[in-house]
Amino acid sequence: MDDRTNEKIENKSDQKVISSGKRKKKSAGRYAAEFFVKIIITATVIWALCTFVAGVYVIHDNSGYPMIKDGDLCITYKLCDLHENDEIAYMQDDKVKFGRIVAMTGDVVDIRDNQITVNGYNVYESTVYPTTADGSKIQYPYQVPVDAVFVLNDYRDDVNDSRCYGGIPLSRSKGKVVMILRRRGI
Repeated sequence: MDDRTNEKIENKSDQKVISSGKRKKKSAGRYAAEFFVKIIITATVIWALCTFVAGVYVIHDNSGYPMIKDGDLCITYKLCDLHENDEIAYMQDDKVKFGRIVAMTGDVVDIRDNQITVNGYNVYESTVYPTTADGSKIQYPYQVPVDAVFVLNDYRDDVNDSRCYGGIPLSRSKGKVVMILRRRGI
């Protein structure tokens, strides 16, 4: 074969590549459909994360003061194991409340003389909060029921916590507080 025959074969193969590489232009309707599919997928992923993995809550009281203040935005993580001294969000009376876990399932809690003891030992807190049994609706010593935790507000003058309700069932837990965003003054 000569060079001219080779050029013709190459030109024909180039034309095939060019002609097979042509695409149809997308219409505006197709772009809109793809956009809405992406929006629906993104919304579904965000919904699943907020329902099963994390929670986002705005605080409307000072029960968590000084750690959490009125107007703060709290993010919780639902999949972690809860331990003593964790700050959690939980449902009570159709409201999201925040409190610190003081005792776990089976522990015996007693509040006397402005001190709280769990299983006979004083509770260690980095900041000492005077805790009284005034206003409690439960009897001490109190044993935390199975699959429940004993939760106290950091602002201990507010007895709207386990001193009022008893043990908080773990099924009502909305997760451990992992991030606090200060929104006051913004």
